[in-house]
Amino acid sequence: MAINLPDKVKNLPLAPGVYLMKDSKGQVLYVGKAKNLKNRVQAYFRNSSNHSPKIKKLVKHLRDFDYILTDTEFEAFILECHLIQNIKPLYNRMMKSPQSFIYISISLTGNHRKIDIAYNPIENDGKVYFGPFTSRSNVERAIHGLKECFQLNCSNPNGTNSACLNYSLGSCLGRCLGGPAEQQYNDILDRFISFLKGTDRSILEDMNQMMLNASEAFDFEAASVYRDHTQAVSSLLKKENVIEFTEDNHNIVAIEKLTDSTIKLFLIKRTDILFSHNYAAAGNTEGKIKTNILAYFKKDEVNAAGDISRHEIDAAHIIYRYLNSGNCSYLIIPENWLDPENHSILDLALKNLLNNPQHFQPLI
Repeated sequence: MAINLPDKVKNLPLAPGVYLMKDSKGQVLYVGKAKNLKNRVQAYFRNSSNHSPKIKKLVKHLRDFDYILTDTEFEAFILECHLIQNIKPLYNRMMKSPQSFIYISISLTGNHRKIDIAYNPIENDGKVYFGPFTSRSNVERAIHGLKECFQLNCSNPNGTNSACLNYSLGSCLGRCLGGPAEQQYNDILDRFISFLKGTDRSILEDMNQMMLNASEAFDFEAASVYRDHTQAVSSLLKKENVIEFTEDNHNIVAIEKLTDSTIKLFLIKRTDILFSHNYAAAGNTEGKIKTNILAYFKKDEVNAAGDISRHEIDAAHIIYRYLNSGNCSYLIIPENWLDPENHSILDLALKNLLNNPQHFQPLI
């Protein structure tokens, strides 16, 4: 029996949640989230002339949909993120740019190193990868600056032992000729690898010296160029706030007001919501929240420390935006607050959080 989609859409609630678009075989084609399910899903069936070609194609194959209600828009965002990762619907893959996150790749095989930009790191392919970075332009400026400063712009990448055009222009140190220059080229990129690993800053020191030499020679235009190149390369070590925040593995308590009498509690670690529950705004809420904090935030428990993976980035951005959106109040729980002798500090912090809803960062 054919499903009457317009009638099904009319019966959707005006509430946040996730919707799953399906084809005639029941296969999930697309997963989306909404602050208002009814309004969002209705939009697929209106103003078709304004839809992108991919949306028009999705609607053409749409035969049914399911939905999952959530209490908050934040939960809808997180649920959508996890469903997309697990189901990998066709149209989500089509509509998501494959170039959302980029990496610097440096090959370690062959006679000479090769530096490039990559979108999908491959394990054990003879390359080292650094990232992810979210700004292609920033990465391109850094790589350009590195090549300009150290004369790495070889226009004969295959190295056929004949001088390339850039060698005659002074922007290639002679890798194309082989011999000592090729080893020098590899040594520079090995130092760049160490720089990206955070173990050797001599690359930056050399670039700074180039800037100072140009300035002392009163070539201020060249000094300005060296300065820009140095800043571009240096920026590669500055992680985005969201990535740095996520890697710190904070114990996060977030509270969102649902109604005048109800609040929603989230206990968050890295990119995982460990626990969520609705509570009455009045009553012994503080004690109940404390009990769950001590149950879910285990002291000295081994955490998923280390670099944030590509698969975690979407969830990390959602959590970071939520904490800074003004839709919730949040508290970061230091590890020492989980010690019994510091529970009085935890009690006071929770009391302040519940009685004075605002972003609250502990100073202890």
